[in-house]
Amino acid sequence: MWTKHHKERKIGRFILPAITIAFVSYFGYHCVHGDLGLIATEEFERQRLARTDELAKLSAKREALERQVQLMSDGSLEKDMLDEIARYQLNVSRRDEITIFNSYF
Repeated sequence: MWTKHHKERKIGRFILPAITIAFVSYFGYHCVHGDLGLIATEEFERQRLARTDELAKLSAKREALERQVQLMSDGSLEKDMLDEIARYQLNVSRRDEITIFNSYF
């Protein structure tokens, strides 16, 4: 009969749990702090909202400019629009006029 007497090591019981804890810790850390983790996702969402607001402002500005171009290139050029733009660009007004400047040009 073959018998083998050896002393059972207590450290052997902790190897698999230690490796498991190391893997879980590694992946857990990168799930929160990694390039695509929770913190980065929140930053991406903040940037998306800021850029959505900026896009809305730029779209409104573009629509206003398109309306002005349409009024000027319609074939039937409105004299009021031409007069308004010329006075704004040349900084000219009559003595009996009150000038209010809007910054849409």
